[in-house]
Parts: sequence; structure tokens; C-alpha cells
Amino acid sequence: MSVFSSAALRSSVVSRLRAAGCVFAEDEARILLAAAASPAELAAMVRARAQGRPLEHVVGWAEFAGLRIAVDPGVFVPRRRSEFLVAEAARLAGPGAVVVDLCCGSGALGAAVAAQVDHPVELYAADLDPAAVRCARRNLAGTGARVYEGDLFAPLPQALRGRVEVLIANVPYVPTADVELLPPEARLHEARPALDGGADGLDVLRRVAAAAPGWLAVGGALLFETSERQAAGALEVARAAGLAAQVSREEELDATVVTATRD
Repeated sequence: MSVFSSAALRSSVVSRLRAAGCVFAEDEARILLAAAASPAELAAMVRARAQGRPLEHVVGWAEFAGLRIAVDPGVFVPRRRSEFLVAEAARLAGPGAVVVDLCCGSGALGAAVAAQVDHPVELYAADLDPAAVRCARRNLAGTGARVYEGDLFAPLPQALRGRVEVLIANVPYVPTADVELLPPEARLHEARPALDGGADGLDVLRRVAAAAPGWLAVGGALLFETSERQAAGALEVARAAGLAAQVSREEELDATVVTATRD
């Protein structure tokens, strides 16, 4: 019997994780046991997780929308609620659509959209964080996507202006004062620019919305996630940029998505 199939070992890992405050200790133990190649590696992984490192950073990947997404240390971990944003974007991405994943992080959203549509799309992604860009290039390999490093629209080819049919922008929307209230996993181990949305959480959104009409095709849509309490303010931002905006809500995932269309 393999050391990793030992019930005693599994119980020991679960107990260690529970003692460290891991709510889903049994599920996490299963993932760690499957990921470790040796007892020494397992011990190191359990220790790192017990010390508060995100499970996804410990094992190097996150499960998102049925995909295994590479997530390196410091890179924003895709949240399950963002699967609703993916579903809304995929619904609008017709054959050959130009799709841009802005603030792409690991590239999880773009990869998931490409996987969910049953036809090719022309996919681009961009992020300011070099570590995130490296992950995105790995996660989007094989999709034909082009991934750029830079601030918002700045690194994108100018030839895309007026051609983007689906613009996904998973911008940070946590108000600056609330960042310190986030779980330590996020606050201490994810890049702050991926979390901090400014004083009211809408600063990055304002920049994206202001520039979006120049990049969107007629009928193209900007889609972004926000919190339920920020939805009204986010709608105002999108409408102030001249976009026709509406809110969609998915209660099971506690997900709020704004779709803002260029008429």
C-alpha cells in the first residue's frame, strides 16, 4: 500500500489542516495527497498550507470552470463566482468574435471562455503583473491567444480599436479601506493591485469604462464583476461612459455581473 493511501496519513493531514483553521480540511487533504510526489514534499505542502499560504499557490493550480489553471505564488487566485462572468461572456462570443480578457491575471477567464464556446474566437489578454502574464501565457497556450504585459489597454494592438466584441475586465473592486479586512490568504499572498479598487472600489473600473467605447465594436459589450452593494455605482460608471448597462445576478455563486454595451 502506498504511503499516500494510508488512512492514518490522511487523518493526520486533515487534523493538521483543521487545527490551522482550514474549513474544507478533508477536501484540501485529498488535493495535497494527490499533488505530492513524496512524503517530504507532502510535509512541506501541509506546512505551507497550515502557515496560511493559499492552497492553490501550494499545489500550483486552481480548479476553475472545469479547467486546471496554473497559479504561481503571488498571482490572483480565480474565484468560483467568476464562473458566472465567464458564462455571460461566452454567451455573447459568437464565431470568430474578438474577445479581450483585460486584467487577466492567470488568464483563467479567457481560457474558460475559449473552452465553453464550440467555435473559434480571436482571444487577447493583458495584465500589468509580470508573474500573472507568465501564468496566463501557460494557461492560454493552445488557444491561439496573444498575451500582453502592460497597464489596461496600453499594450494591446491598436488594430483592435473598434473591433472588440466581448471585453472581459475582472477589475479589482475592493475599496482600499476594506483590503485589510480580507482573509489573510488574499491579503498577504495575492498582489495588492489585483485586489485594491481605490477609495470606493471603482477607480480601475472608471479607467476601463472611459476607454472601452474606443475599443468596442458597435454592439460589443464590456463585462465585469462587482459586488452587489457596488452594483448601482458600477452601473453609473458604465452609463457615464456612454454604454447601455444592465446587472445580472447569480445567487448560488453570490456573483454580480454588469454587461455594458456600445450602441
